[in-house]
Amino acid sequence: MAMVLEKVVPFGRSLDEYQKMFNLTAADLAGQILGVGDGPASFNAEGTKRGYSITSIDPIYDFTGVEIQSRFDAVVDGIIEQVRNTPDDWLWSYHRSPDDLRLRRERSLRLFLEDYEMGKTVGRYITAELPQLPFEDNQFDLALCSHFLFLYSAHFDEDFHLRSLQELLRVAKEVRVFPLLTLMLERSPYLDSMIQTLQATYDVAIQPVGYELQRGGNEMLVVRSRAPQSNNVLSASSLTA
Repeated sequence: MAMVLEKVVPFGRSLDEYQKMFNLTAADLAGQILGVGDGPASFNAEGTKRGYSITSIDPIYDFTGVEIQSRFDAVVDGIIEQVRNTPDDWLWSYHRSPDDLRLRRERSLRLFLEDYEMGKTVGRYITAELPQLPFEDNQFDLALCSHFLFLYSAHFDEDFHLRSLQELLRVAKEVRVFPLLTLMLERSPYLDSMIQTLQATYDVAIQPVGYELQRGGNEMLVVRSRAPQSNNVLSASSLTA
């Protein structure tokens, strides 16, 4: 099914936000990274300038930069107004205010657009979407899924989430998903079942992160291939409530 741009909220995050959302270390950033649902994030643009190897996927990359900018302009006022009208839903620690949030989203979009055409030409921005990805097994060291899985639990069912996570684990040795809340600021109803299913085969943990905008949204899911006879296995007991 073709994507309809009018249904998309093209907000992107910066490299610094990705580092905090996913607890990215220098070792993490030295590997082959897949950004899933990156949209107009500047993560790829900023990371590439620093020498990182990042591939971003999103169905929005089927559109031009002009079209993405136009859609951003069409929705940004309404989104920021919604944020202003729900002050108890947000924690202003990283972003200082709704105005600051808007400025940061505008900056990320600008950096993304400056890089977009060149990035598409060299294959850093690829039109693709879960639950089927056009990559080889274990092509990436780390897959990062920002603000898609779990957040849109009301739009995508449990089977979609499981197939998507399994596909990410096919193409990457480790998967991190942030946040674990839905748009209604509730823990995703699919999270526990995903953990239960995946921990039979993979090492699974929930870890706190140094980023919080949605109030209570400061955790990520980490799933990684289980090394045989490893002494550093993440156990189910390491999961936080």
